[in-house]
Amino acid sequence: MFARSLFIVAAIAVAAVYVPGMASSYLAAGRTEATANEGRASDAKTATVEQVSTARYTGNRGVTLQADAAGHFSGLFTINGRKQKGMIDTGASMVAINVSMAERLGIARKDLEFRYAVNTANGQARAAYVRLDSVAIGTISVSNIGAMVLEDKALSGMLVGMTFLKGLSSYQVDGDRMRLIR
Repeated sequence: MFARSLFIVAAIAVAAVYVPGMASSYLAAGRTEATANEGRASDAKTATVEQVSTARYTGNRGVTLQADAAGHFSGLFTINGRKQKGMIDTGASMVAINVSMAERLGIARKDLEFRYAVNTANGQARAAYVRLDSVAIGTISVSNIGAMVLEDKALSGMLVGMTFLKGLSSYQVDGDRMRLIR
């Protein structure tokens, strides 16, 4: 029963986060606005962690993210002690990462069981369930987070879904700002 429920949650999470072009556009957000508007899809893989972070840290319990030109909220997260760019997706049930990122986080590919078939806007993909020790941004951190790992071709970055957001006291969007409070 748990596996079936997990499959349903994973399928909904992955389907919700794969609006065509969304992953490519959020990865391009760190570049200059002109470059981002011209070449999001072709240059998405060249975005680096150093080019990101629209986060402002507001005390020890809050972080405010500024929306990028496409209206997405992205920031520099620390996952299991390693920095990684991620985009907040309130429509995603879980945090979603790709295999390459999982390996950088210390999760060996041989330990991943791709037993969940999920349907995304980009087609069907296989997914593995993992638990992340912690996901943090700025001064706020949430421990023991459920996440789905997808093949690199199915996901080009990290989507921060409800398994992280539910660990917060609150989150709020006000125009082009999102406030996360622990």
